[in-house]
Amino acid sequence: MSKSELYLASTKEEQQFYDDVRSILQTARNSAYKSVNSIMSKAYWDIGKRIVEQEQNGTDRAKYGDYIIRKLSKELSGEFGTGFSIANLKNCRQFYRTFPKDSIGYTACSQLSWSHLRNIMRLDSEEERNYYIQEAIRGSWSVKLLERNIKSGYYRRILSTQLQDLSAENYEFVKDPYVLEFMGLPENYEYKESELERAILSHIQRFLLELGRGFSFVARQMRISTETSDFFLDLVFYNYILKCFVIIDLKTDKLTHQGIGQMDMYVRMFDDLKRAQDDNPTIGIILCTDKDETIVKYSVLNDSKQIFASKYMTVLPTEEELAYELERNQSMLMDNVSQTKE
Repeated sequence: MSKSELYLASTKEEQQFYDDVRSILQTARNSAYKSVNSIMSKAYWDIGKRIVEQEQNGTDRAKYGDYIIRKLSKELSGEFGTGFSIANLKNCRQFYRTFPKDSIGYTACSQLSWSHLRNIMRLDSEEERNYYIQEAIRGSWSVKLLERNIKSGYYRRILSTQLQDLSAENYEFVKDPYVLEFMGLPENYEYKESELERAILSHIQRFLLELGRGFSFVARQMRISTETSDFFLDLVFYNYILKCFVIIDLKTDKLTHQGIGQMDMYVRMFDDLKRAQDDNPTIGIILCTDKDETIVKYSVLNDSKQIFASKYMTVLPTEEELAYELERNQSMLMDNVSQTKE
């Protein structure tokens, strides 16, 4: 073996050595982080339990509860320092009341930080709380991302495209609307489709998170050629959970019959020319600024399992705006299902 080969072998061995040590430290730090989360979250739950038990000893529970929390805050802050404000002790009480010992929230204490849990326990719906707990753990969501997803109605936007009696085949796959505030496009700015595409690609990681689990980016402006023509697909993704390609067509205006027909053609062509034998049928999503109920009702969108249309918003919606969109989606979905059954 030559000197250069020996040097390369030695360098690779040293690099592997450093990588191994780095991996040991990262694993230890992650374990320590999870251990601290587990210990402190369990402690906060136990504190909340004792507060509730103590409150039940008072004749006027509301006043007595406020009294013992104020006194406890003063005692603990004097002995242990910060972290035991009146507000945080009330959070401990709510934590205990929200997550009984046999609940998903209680068992998640070891995997989520106190900041994660404080955000989740403010939600009224147990199903919604459980969803965010499971997704935050599965996706290793930061506190900032969790706050953003809760504020943008992530769970409710998924739910608005589902019915309880429908198959859960595409559950968590399609949202309506999609919230793309991270692109930084002004709300009333008239942009071109190419600008929208560039904004998405500039924030592709955030866009993938908004799409949901299992998505990976494949290509932009993918060309599909037939004997007579060339066609270019705006964005192509692959979902490893659904085991299929996903085509996204970007529109800067309302949904039209022409746009639906174009996507129908793209999906059929992609299945014929690109899809592998072990892939499931290709799915197409049209992202548009608004949807017309009549067009949705009397087009292939009504009964297609491969083509979907969703509105996108370039700013975070208010609670009222989000509620309106969700109610509208459910209404359209119910109408379409009723028509199909007839």
